This record gives sequence, C-alpha cells and structure tokens, in this order.
Amino acid sequence: MEAELSRAIRELLDAHDPATTPVAEFLGARFDAGLAWVHFPEGLGGRSAPRSVQQEVNDAFAAAGAPTLDIGRHGIGLGMAAPTLLAHGSDEVRRRFLRPLWTGEETWCQLFSEPGAGSDLAALGTRAVREPETGDWIVDGQKVWTSLAHEADWAILVTRTDPDVPKHRGMTYFVCDMRAPGVEVRPLRQATGEAEFNEVFLTGVRIPDAHRLGAVGDGWRVAQTTLMNERVAIGGHAEPREGGMIGVVARTWREHPELHTPALQDALLRLWVDAEAARLTSERLRQQLAAGQPGPEGSAAKLAFARLNQQISGLELELLGADGLEYHDWTFRRPTNPSMLEGSPGYRYLRAKGNSIEGGTSEILRGIIAERVLGLPSEIRVDKDVAWKDLPR
Repeated sequence: MEAELSRAIRELLDAHDPATTPVAEFLGARFDAGLAWVHFPEGLGGRSAPRSVQQEVNDAFAAAGAPTLDIGRHGIGLGMAAPTLLAHGSDEVRRRFLRPLWTGEETWCQLFSEPGAGSDLAALGTRAVREPETGDWIVDGQKVWTSLAHEADWAILVTRTDPDVPKHRGMTYFVCDMRAPGVEVRPLRQATGEAEFNEVFLTGVRIPDAHRLGAVGDGWRVAQTTLMNERVAIGGHAEPREGGMIGVVARTWREHPELHTPALQDALLRLWVDAEAARLTSERLRQQLAAGQPGPEGSAAKLAFARLNQQISGLELELLGADGLEYHDWTFRRPTNPSMLEGSPGYRYLRAKGNSIEGGTSEILRGIIAERVLGLPSEIRVDKDVAWKDLPR
C-alpha cells in the first residue's frame, strides 16, 4: 500500500506542478486521486487505506510545496463537517459535499449553540417540522457564537424535531444552506475588535430531507461525531517542539535578557514543560485516532490547549509589560491557524480568552473527562442528612 501511495503522489506532482497549479485545481486533483483523506472510500477522496498513513501522505505533499487550505477559514469543514458527512451522510450527500469542501470552493460553519443551549447542547430549542406535502423540513430558531457564519456557504445544524421526548432524543441533524431564504446572520463584536462570531436567525428555512444526516430523532448521536472530531481538531493539532504560543514566548525570553528574573524563569519553565507534555499527549491522541474513531480523550487535549494558551499569553504580556498593550501594535484580524500566532501580544491575550468557551466550554469538558475517562459518577445528589464522609470518593 505504501509503495502504491508513493507512486500516486509522484504521478500527481508530475502532472500538477504545485508552484503553478491553482490551489483549487491542485486540491481537486489530489481528491480525485484518493489522496485527500486516504482512509475515506474510493471516489470520496480516499483509497480505503489505513488512517495511519495519512500523516506520511501529508508530509510528502508538504515537502513538495503543495498548497493547503487556510485552517482558520476551512477548519470547521475539514475537521468537523467532513467526518460527520462520511459517517452519517447518504451516498448522494457525500458525493455532493466532500469534494468542494476539500478544495475550499465551499466554506462551512456550525449551527449548534443557542442563547439558552450553549454548554447544554441537548437543551436546544430550534425547531424543525416536516412538511407533509413535500417531505421538506421547515426550521425556525436562533443560533449564536457561530464562527464564520458570515462567510459560510453551508452549515451543520442540529434541531429539535420532537419536543415530547427526553431532550437527548428528538433531535435531528441537517446540512443547511446558509444562502437559503430565511437565514439571517448578525455579527457579534469581540473584545479584540473582530466579528468572527455571529448570531444566526432561522425563519421558515426550508431544508430537503435529502440533507438530513442520520435518522430522524438521532441527532444527538450524530452531533457526538462532530463534537469528538472538533475537540481533536482544536486541541490535537500537530505542533513541533516549542511550536505554538510557547515558542513565541520562548523567543521573547531569549531576545530580552533584561527580563531574566528567577520568578519569570520559573514561570516560563513550568509552562514549557506543560506545553511539551500536552504536545506529546496530542501526538498519542492522533495515533489513537489513526486506529479508529476519536473518543473522549480529545476533550482533555482541548481543555489543556485552552488553559495553556491563556496562561502563556498572560506570561507574554507580563514579560513585555506596557509594550505588549500598545494599541497601535494590535492586529485586529482573524488568525489563520488555531495557535493564534498572528497579531500582537495584546491580540493573543484577548483572543485566548475564547479558547475555554469555543469547541465546548472547559466546565463541560471536565465533566466529560470525569465521567467517560475517569469513570466517576455522573451526578451526586446530596441529602441534608448525609454526611460528606459518606459520599462516594
């Protein structure tokens, strides 16, 4: 299999020079050759190859200078929509959406959180009612904190289709056209000055039943596929040693010997060790992912990513002092990678605050880790007559 993949990569590079071929054309050729997601089925960007060889394929294209998509703009499509479409979409849906998603011709967003259902996604209230005459679904509701909704062509959408059953049931998952009549996007201004998040109003939006992912009422299970992949995509991305935010701060430290105090050195070393431990854990997570579907361990990677980014960006400002907060030095623009290396120290510090909210709040992730990784009880009801010493440990 590896020899076959190596030959296919060479043939693709010979026929499509990365230096001169337009990005969409090159990525389309890579998809058609089955070298996009090699573990996907043939005809859908893959070769039904072991997932473990994907990194080798990526490395070969990177060494040849092959183009890739901007993760900041296409991360939701590549990291969340694509695996969900593969796992739960019909053949028609997968053929329709996977190729333009991979080539970047279509951008995706995620319509999950609502004003009353952020951390508790199962409490969502956006309704989808099936129209008897056509079989289409009519959707009404509101979503919030939707990254890239103002740029997206399509969305992955979770709705309530049966309000009379327990909240984790009665949910149904769809692909939603963001250009459809009834979809209204309003930007939300952030502390950084950006508006990468939005609130989205859905009023009488018509979705064909062909764009449903999974069975009616099975939306919670489909959403879990998305969420597990989301947390791996955010917290489990590949980094070299001293990559990401810790590399930025380490370089600042080396370039400013006047900052070298025992206290700051101790703080930097502690965070450097934490960052390296998180990097190695993420590498192990990617290897586990190569062997099968992502599990709850992705929640731990995302939780560590958020905590470290906030602590490291705080240390960066402490090192630079007032110079790190110069207004004219701030770069108010959306970063193009999840480590937020673009912009100024002030930008990174403010943007990192959102890391513990987006992709699942840190509080919810701690609950997932406690229950599904550590095996702790999901809930403890304390009666006033029960002593604390009698509670399960």
